[in-house]
Amino acid sequence: MKLISWNVNGIRAILKKGFLDFVEEHSPDVLCLQETKARPEQVDLSLPGYEMFWNSAERKGYSGTAIFTRKKPLNVFYDMDMEEHDKEGRVITAEFDKFFLTTVYTPNSGRGLVRLDYRQRWDKDFLSFLKKLERKKPVILCGDLNVAHKEIDLANPQANVKNPGFTPQERAGFDRLIASGFVDSFREHNKDPHNYTWWSYMFNARAKNIGWRIDYFVVSESLRNAFESSKIHSDVMGSDHCPVSLKLK
Repeated sequence: MKLISWNVNGIRAILKKGFLDFVEEHSPDVLCLQETKARPEQVDLSLPGYEMFWNSAERKGYSGTAIFTRKKPLNVFYDMDMEEHDKEGRVITAEFDKFFLTTVYTPNSGRGLVRLDYRQRWDKDFLSFLKKLERKKPVILCGDLNVAHKEIDLANPQANVKNPGFTPQERAGFDRLIASGFVDSFREHNKDPHNYTWWSYMFNARAKNIGWRIDYFVVSESLRNAFESSKIHSDVMGSDHCPVSLKLK
């Protein structure tokens, strides 16, 4: 089973940049999107063979997630059932026979860290949400987690300690996720530096590979031996993020 996650930075924009060719070439069983920035009725998209599930923000043109799947889920539900967090379309969970698949677009702490306090509440509540799911069956989490976990996960760690996505508080949130029994699937088999999933549009950052790894597949410990490969598709263009994939045995 092949799963792909991609922050598309606007589904309507990426449809003009080879998105359908990408889907045809890679043919994922499940495709999870973040930052769709649109309601489904605003998107002229046909993917034969896929069921589509959308979670849009109340605010137009902002945030949003989607799951497109060939395999019919047992159930699909949206958000975390927490009023503080459930207005921005950031979470969709699909239940399959052997696992839950949750895709997330984690809130950014914002310029000047204006949302850092909120981000810390989100991290705590989201982890509780995942652990509640895990009491029923294993969880596969994918999406833009808006944090580079370790220094190896961004090109210039020392210069970014006080910037959103690499603060001690955000990294500690990821530490708690791992300590609670989840596995960073990419780092399970790849310890190499210079593997990134997001690059600024400024300063020719992508061509220079001055990036951050902030997009992940994180899986329950019980699934550690179930995945065959976890990859970063840095050659795929169209967004400031690239897709990441997880292949299950």
